[in-house]
Amino acid sequence: MKVTALLLTSLLFTSPLFSQKLHLMSDAQVQAFDAELSGESAKRNLEYLSRLHRMRGSVDYRTATDFILDQIKAYGLEEIAMIEIPTDGKTFYGTQRSRPAWNVDFAELWELENINGNWVRKDRLANWEAIPLTLAQDSESGAARTTLVDVGSGTSESDYAGKDVSGKLVLTSSQPGGVAPLAVKKYGAAGIISYAPNQVTAWYKEDENLIRWGHLQTFSDIKTFAFMVSLKQARSFQTRLARGEEIMLDAKVEARKENGSYDILTGIIKGSDPNLNTEEIVFTCHLDHPRPGANDNASGCVAIMEVARAMTKMIREGQIDRPKRTIRFVWSPEIEGTTSLLNYRPEMAKNTVANIHMDMVGGNANTKAIFHVSRSPKSLPNFINSIGEDFGAYVNEVSYQYATGANPKYPIATEEGGKEELNATLGQFHMGSDFQVFAEGSFRIPSIYLHDWPDRYIHTNYDVPGNIDPTKLKRAAFIGAGSAYTIANLDQSNADQVFELMKEASMQRTSMMLERLPMLESQEDKDNLLFHHWEYETMAFGSLKSFNLYKKVFDGKVSQFLTGLSKLWGQGKPAPGNNSKVYSRSDSPKGPMSVFGYNYFNDKLGADKASQLKVLRYQGIWGGGGAYSYEILNLVNGTRTVTEIRNAVSAEFGAIPVEYVDYYLKALASIGIIR
Repeated sequence: MKVTALLLTSLLFTSPLFSQKLHLMSDAQVQAFDAELSGESAKRNLEYLSRLHRMRGSVDYRTATDFILDQIKAYGLEEIAMIEIPTDGKTFYGTQRSRPAWNVDFAELWELENINGNWVRKDRLANWEAIPLTLAQDSESGAARTTLVDVGSGTSESDYAGKDVSGKLVLTSSQPGGVAPLAVKKYGAAGIISYAPNQVTAWYKEDENLIRWGHLQTFSDIKTFAFMVSLKQARSFQTRLARGEEIMLDAKVEARKENGSYDILTGIIKGSDPNLNTEEIVFTCHLDHPRPGANDNASGCVAIMEVARAMTKMIREGQIDRPKRTIRFVWSPEIEGTTSLLNYRPEMAKNTVANIHMDMVGGNANTKAIFHVSRSPKSLPNFINSIGEDFGAYVNEVSYQYATGANPKYPIATEEGGKEELNATLGQFHMGSDFQVFAEGSFRIPSIYLHDWPDRYIHTNYDVPGNIDPTKLKRAAFIGAGSAYTIANLDQSNADQVFELMKEASMQRTSMMLERLPMLESQEDKDNLLFHHWEYETMAFGSLKSFNLYKKVFDGKVSQFLTGLSKLWGQGKPAPGNNSKVYSRSDSPKGPMSVFGYNYFNDKLGADKASQLKVLRYQGIWGGGGAYSYEILNLVNGTRTVTEIRNAVSAEFGAIPVEYVDYYLKALASIGIIR
């Protein structure tokens, strides 16, 4: 088996999928896109957006949308609109409880020193005007002149044993939202000082100067504030407290949550074919983020701005034809804005045939970023992802040739940017951004997700424009623009080319599956993986019917191709099981269970009950609880049994006990999501 798998991998790397030629874009079109797309232009826009603290509903967020609005008007986008979706903390849009706007007028944290019996200001530790990220999101107005008490993690009763925190500020290593119930509500602390670390990567806690983005709970009844400090500052506090020093701090916050709106900016390039132009390929990004938020996610915002600029100019100048389908561009708050939009404007969900999402697409070597062209979940087999991966493979190859001095015809590079290989990872599934709303079982819209992960500066004050590479921005824009333009023009004339691309992509996915097969211990799990792999491949070819790309002759060709491949390693069989209960999805609400700043599932079921569900904490070989729970719900379709759903997610993320799946589905049924 290993020899055959290696042979298949070898064949893949000599196939057209890994050559300097794209399946569905002509050389003249590649030349036009390469010549027009500008990473430098995109970075100039990014430098402006990174000056703004772009929190939902805030003044700076609206300043950012106004800036983009002016730019896309100048570019020539059509049907530009600002969609204002009211937010009052009560209204639901699908599974998203609308979060009120959050605005801040003033926030400072000072350390005081005692001079001749008077406490006077010594060092300013946090300042909203200078670094707004030092104030935790959703902080409320408040003031305190008091001492500091270290409570460690601050999330368990033992952290407060023998400590008097009433009326004082508490120092914690946890996110403020998790500390407030005990520290503030139960024990009466005046506020929170957090040094919560960044997301876990190989560079976790390596730079002690980073200040992490902090969060309080939007819908909590606990009215308090929290400041964020660096690990370096926290260690200094801890050393002094251990010596018995009294640390006196002066904190003041003027902030408020108020009725507002999700402001969502959109514009289109209208399709030319009257029979197809109601179908839309939708570019998305998320505009909201604390300052500076350069890679996360000013980079995605400016990359799709650059696609809009380049395409409209190329069409106007006759370099490319107007696409047959409509291409839409959307700038919105992350996940909550997208969930709200697809529920508030259901016609957008109905008209969208593909989504291209960009979230963190510009990191340079400083960020340690790995670029990904990711696919939709396995619950949504489709050919769209193969098109995105084809463009990703093309840029990988030409950028490698460029870096090694081979002088490719189109290196997709910039004068001011880097010259290194892109080396994008292709064909994996990752969660974590707006695309998962489109791909969710309520909407089932195939998505291409372009993103960097890891990024050692994500959600910190060091996510700055200096870490953004114009060449990377151009390459992301090229992959996105090429994919969108190709999808927008698909018709029967492309069918044979798409079919050939699908065969090569299927071999690539088969190679990836064979690499996973030895990781499974039991023959039962191996057979289950094989069975679901071939099932997915059959359905992926079948997805060609959605764009009227399927020809009758393909029936025999698909069968011959997949049967030939499966005979090499076996067709497998689903894992045994006898849980035959079948669920169907309720018509509403639509959207994922956990959105942004609000968890519908926990709220409706109860956090205590939710915490007992083992599926939410389960860790498989290739995915964790969030991925399992997302896909389990996606797979509910009125025909699959509980056992079949368990087997499908086991093939995707690793074997999971069927009772974990069963209990989760029962919980979903109890709150009316499924029946």
